[in-house]
Amino acid sequence: MEALDKQAIDILTDNDRGGYTIPTAGLYPYQWNWDSAFAALGFSTFDLPRAWQEIETLLTAQWDNGMVPHIVFHQPDEGYFPGPEVWGGKGPIASSGISQPPLVATFARKIYQRDEALGLEKLKAIYPALVEWHRWYMACRAESGVVASTHPWESGRDNAPDWDEASEAIDISNVGEYQRRDTSHVDASMRPTKLDYDRYLSLLYLGRDCGWDEKVIEQTSPFRVADPSLHFTLLRGHRDLAEIGKLLGEDVSEIDGWISTLEEGCKQIWNSEMNAFDSVNLRNGKFAGSLSNASFLCWYAGIESPEMVGHLERILGNGHYIVPSYDPAGEKYDAMRYWRGPVWAIMNALIGWGLEEQGHVTLARAVRQQTAGLISNYGFAEYFNPDNGTPAGGGHFTWTAAVWLSWSLSDLAGG
Repeated sequence: MEALDKQAIDILTDNDRGGYTIPTAGLYPYQWNWDSAFAALGFSTFDLPRAWQEIETLLTAQWDNGMVPHIVFHQPDEGYFPGPEVWGGKGPIASSGISQPPLVATFARKIYQRDEALGLEKLKAIYPALVEWHRWYMACRAESGVVASTHPWESGRDNAPDWDEASEAIDISNVGEYQRRDTSHVDASMRPTKLDYDRYLSLLYLGRDCGWDEKVIEQTSPFRVADPSLHFTLLRGHRDLAEIGKLLGEDVSEIDGWISTLEEGCKQIWNSEMNAFDSVNLRNGKFAGSLSNASFLCWYAGIESPEMVGHLERILGNGHYIVPSYDPAGEKYDAMRYWRGPVWAIMNALIGWGLEEQGHVTLARAVRQQTAGLISNYGFAEYFNPDNGTPAGGGHFTWTAAVWLSWSLSDLAGG
C-alpha cells in the first residue's frame, strides 16, 4: 500500500498553505478547527515540526475569551460563503464566531508521544491556550452539565437529523438573498438543503448582531442542543488535558472537576427509549431520536455502554459499511447527504480508538478494516455511501488522508 501512503502524503502537502492546511481546494479554502487537528496527526507521521506548526497556527486565532474558532480566514477567498465579512469575528485573526469539537488536546498528546523531547517543549507552550479553550467550553456551553451546540456547524455535523426538531424554532425571515458556493463544487444532493442554510445563516446573524456575546446567545437563541459529538470530544479532551498538565507539573484539580461534571452529564444525553446516546433540545427537553455516529463516541470519551455495542453489532450485521452518520434503519436516512447517512473516516477513527481502548478489540478491528477498505477502494473522499461505498462530497481530502496515515490503515487494507 505504499502508493496510497504516498498519495495521502501528497494530499497533505498539496493542501498545505504554509503553516496551516485547508480541507480541500475550492470547497473549503480556509483553516478548519477539527480538520486541522487531524491534519496535524497526519503530518506527525512524516514531519513532526509541521504537525506542531498546524496546531500552533490554529491557536493564534484564539479569542480573548478563550474560544478557538471553527474557521480561520488567513487569506481572502471569494469562492467561499459565508466569509469573514459576514461572520464579523472578534478574534486577533478574521474568523467565524463559533467553535468545533475540541480534538486538539487529545491529538497533541498523541503527537507528543512520537518525540517526547520535542513534544514536551511544544506542550508547555500551548498548554495555557488549551486550558483557556476548555474553560471557555465549560463556562459558555456546559451550563447545564452537558455540552451544548449553539449552531449545527459548531457540532461539526452540520445537517444531522439531531437538529431537525430544534431548528424548527429558528426564524428565517431576516436571512434575505445570498449565493451559496458549496453547491458549485459538490452536487447539491450531497449537501445541506436551502432551508438548512437559511437556518444556519439566521443563527450566524443572531450571534454577529450581538457581538458574539455568549450570555445574550445563551438567553435568546432558539437553538441550544446538547450534543454527543461536543460532549464526548470535550470529555475526552479534558482527560488528555489533565494528563498533559500532570506531565508539566501543573495543578489539574480544575480539569478533574470538569471531567466529573461531564461524566455526570452523560446521563442527560442517554435516551432510555432508544437505549442510546442522543441529542437533546435544551429549550424544551425533547430528545432528537437520532442514533448517529456521534452516539458511538462514548468509548472515545471513556464511557462504557453495552447497549451501544449492541447497536453497532446490529448495523454491522445488516451489511452496511460502518459507522454510518445516521442509523440506516431510521426514517431520515439518506445515504449520500452529508451527515444524514454517509460514513466519515474521521468519526470512524475516533470511534475505533475508543473501542480499542475500552477492550472491544473485534469491533475496533471491524471499524478499522472497513475504513481502510473504503479508502483503498474508493479514494480519499470527504465521506462515503454506507450502502455501497460510493465516494461523496469533496475529494483529495486532508482529514481522510490523515486518517489513513495516522491510524496505520495501510497494514489493514487487505485484511
